[in-house]
Amino acid sequence: MKKKVCLMLDSGAYSAWKKGIKINIDEYIKFVEDNREYIDVYINLDVIDNGQASFDNWKYMRSCGLNPVPVYHASTDVKYLIKYLKEVDYIGIGGIATWTRKQRLQSFDRLWSTYLVDFFGIPTHKVHAMGMTSLQLMLRYPWYSVDSTSWVLTGRYGSIFVPRYRKGKYVYDENTWKVLVSTRLTPGSLAEGKHISTYSEMERERILDYIHSKGYCLGESEFRKEGPDYKLKKGERWAGKNEADGERLSRPERGGLVTRGWTKNYIVEIVIEEGISNDYKLRDEMNIIYFLDLEKFLPEWPWAFKRKTPKGFFV
Repeated sequence: MKKKVCLMLDSGAYSAWKKGIKINIDEYIKFVEDNREYIDVYINLDVIDNGQASFDNWKYMRSCGLNPVPVYHASTDVKYLIKYLKEVDYIGIGGIATWTRKQRLQSFDRLWSTYLVDFFGIPTHKVHAMGMTSLQLMLRYPWYSVDSTSWVLTGRYGSIFVPRYRKGKYVYDENTWKVLVSTRLTPGSLAEGKHISTYSEMERERILDYIHSKGYCLGESEFRKEGPDYKLKKGERWAGKNEADGERLSRPERGGLVTRGWTKNYIVEIVIEEGISNDYKLRDEMNIIYFLDLEKFLPEWPWAFKRKTPKGFFV
């Protein structure tokens, strides 16, 4: 069966590092070997902020007959980057997750101008940005590929990406709206963006036009309080858990939105119309479409890197 997507496999080193878990490199190698028919590109098992250990893992995986994409951590000695560049044509750049905007710009400017482009600014290698889908950084540097979990986390927190609209078309080189559309709000979702109900009428119309142009609708839900013994009916679902589970919910008077608060009652959600406001999977789909459209908007690779004065994009 023909594959529908090109699949890149990450080792999960950063997530494991954050959780204090050590990944067994031989088990990772076996997983890659067992699933080679499904994987187009796979990343080396890097060691966070340890250039030598990452390099050793890369050499070991190669000695086992694999060809992983090496990852250079920008905080480590540049000698490892130089070693990789001498042996491969595809490399990952990572180790920036906790860096400030200024640190990222300074480091990437130095790496790109000194090691990754020729005299004319054209990339000498395919470069993958690990855990980075900042609009500013994607437009500033000629990456071959990028990755991050922002598309899915944004959807799970109740938001979608909406591009700006200029002169009759959507544009992707301006700061994108992150619009909160969920009917169920949490402290995490409230930090993610501005709710669609708080935009001006003209802005709301533009956002809804974009949603409809992609074949989706906002959707509609109603909420009511019930006791813990209430039996759900067809078309109903619990909007949250009870106090014992630490998720106390209340319904504000304005907008019919469920937010975390204090109540002894359960909140039942009745889905009137399914849409992105009450189905995270639909939000995921819309955010995937946004990034696919953004990819089409970007210059065809390879394109020249030129230092620019930073503008007001989010990072």
